[in-house]
Amino acid sequence: MADNGLRDLYLDELRDLHNAENQLVKALPKMAKASSSDELREGFEQHLEQTKGHVERLEQIFEALDESPKGTKCVGMEGLIKEGSEIMDEDFEGAVMDAALIGAAQRVEHYEIAAYGTVIAFANQLGESEHASLLKQTLEEEKETDQKLTSLSDDINSLASSESEGAGSEEEEVMEPESRSGSRPAKKKGRGPSRRAA
Repeated sequence: MADNGLRDLYLDELRDLHNAENQLVKALPKMAKASSSDELREGFEQHLEQTKGHVERLEQIFEALDESPKGTKCVGMEGLIKEGSEIMDEDFEGAVMDAALIGAAQRVEHYEIAAYGTVIAFANQLGESEHASLLKQTLEEEKETDQKLTSLSDDINSLASSESEGAGSEEEEVMEPESRSGSRPAKKKGRGPSRRAA
């Protein structure tokens, strides 16, 4: 009886993952489109192809179990994707947006790493070694993706930091010509071109 209970739980978790992966298949193209870094965009596009493979592996397991993958909505993934969508609606640009996208993507990867670890443990307990082997392949790909994102974030976060620092000085440059032209009252007297050149 205990085995039947665990098998039902295993099926529920697999269905949850199947739905999560399908939600991700729809979300990744949007994340790729929002990326300004070519490397990050390519990373999202590659992971999209991998994710389609993850769906196929799960469907292979359901076929072997003679069960349907349908019937469960992964609210965890739904929430993570919603957070990612909200980030894309913000006014972030360039490397700052890329840094935000990496953060959202890594939350997704960590969620999936935990979920696959769980179903692998269940598969092993139920004696489903072939399932466990397929699921481990996916788990390794999720971990690799997370590592790639971490590696990309080093350069992108550094670029985002320098872009943010440069934004303040750009604003001053825009304001000053207007002040000198007389279209707006000068707020910063005595700050002419010679001062900026120094």
